[in-house]
Amino acid sequence: MIGIESFSGSAQAVATVGIVFAEAIMLYAGYGALTGVVGSTVLETLEGE
Repeated sequence: MIGIESFSGSAQAVATVGIVFAEAIMLYAGYGALTGVVGSTVLETLEGE
């Protein structure tokens, strides 16, 4: 864990926003990769082809 409690008020806010933004990017990339790998298989299964 990052000890952002030791930062000043403004630095703590910037660090929190940066951490949340980085998590959002990782989730976006992860779900995109998962959709690319599994998406066509799921669609074929649902369509029955």
